[in-house]
Amino acid sequence: MALFEGYERRIEKINSVLNEYGIASLEEAKEICQSNGVNPYKIVKEVQPIAFENACWAYIVGAAIAIKKGCKTAPEAAEAIGIGLQSFCIPGSVADDRKVGLGHGNLAAMLLRDETECFAFLAGHESFAAAEGAIGIVKNANKARQKPLRVILNGLGKDAAQIISRINGFTYVQTQFDYTTGKVTVIREIPYSKKERAAVRCYGADDVREGVAIMHLEGVDVSITGNSTNPTRFQHPVAGTYKKECVAQGKRYFSVASGGGTGRTLHPDNMAAGPASYGMTDTMGRMHSDAQFAGSSSVPAHVEMMGFLGMGNNPMVGATVAVAVAVAECLNH
Repeated sequence: MALFEGYERRIEKINSVLNEYGIASLEEAKEICQSNGVNPYKIVKEVQPIAFENACWAYIVGAAIAIKKGCKTAPEAAEAIGIGLQSFCIPGSVADDRKVGLGHGNLAAMLLRDETECFAFLAGHESFAAAEGAIGIVKNANKARQKPLRVILNGLGKDAAQIISRINGFTYVQTQFDYTTGKVTVIREIPYSKKERAAVRCYGADDVREGVAIMHLEGVDVSITGNSTNPTRFQHPVAGTYKKECVAQGKRYFSVASGGGTGRTLHPDNMAAGPASYGMTDTMGRMHSDAQFAGSSSVPAHVEMMGFLGMGNNPMVGATVAVAVAVAECLNH
């Protein structure tokens, strides 16, 4: 019986990667995780309950590889998990071409290293997946870091930011942007919980200029653009403009393009090229990104369609961090 979606198209590649690390089968990978007290399946479902079975098994494979490699630090474990995720990419797919599995492993490793001080989900606040990813990170990343990672959401609309904050227990940060001076000012902060979720600071911007100013205010080092109905109006322009300004200042900024159009077109006139062109948002992502993921930041089925896993890219960031920390903890006990 097939264990997960797309089993027949994936299993040969998965087995060859498992064998490289002395693991005979998926069942043995699961046993390696269980015997070390790591439960990637549970972690994945806790981060995004609607994730597909193939996402759960991909993290089982990744965790087993990390354990076999003896990864005692969370960043090392994250990179090894990326090898497992990559093995699930369908050969010849967009996800396979972009090395999205390895990209997720490397992104999580960055967030687990102290050089990265602030991570932003750069999203339209229509996306709850940004919240799911943020929760996965704040609950786990700081267990492996000396200095706490700052996590922010930066999206279009102050009302939307406040609603997302209230529902998820984040801290809503209300700002005002001065269009004559280009300066942004924090007017008030409302924490909607007293737990670790309140460490996530959620900003709503009126437009791109304010969005860029918020990025500078927080000193964002790494960001991922999220899924949204406004991908060409907010997150890609903010990331691209902030990237240009960081380059001018000599500041290191790693930009990941995900969501919206990185796998889906907004323009019918792009369709003539078929899979060679995914439309305007995909093009904008290529303009600013250091790594480009495939498919939606939130919708599992859309990431699956790109040949990767049935899990939104944003929740996947949280899941990779969480599983990496679990592996490192088990190997250090």
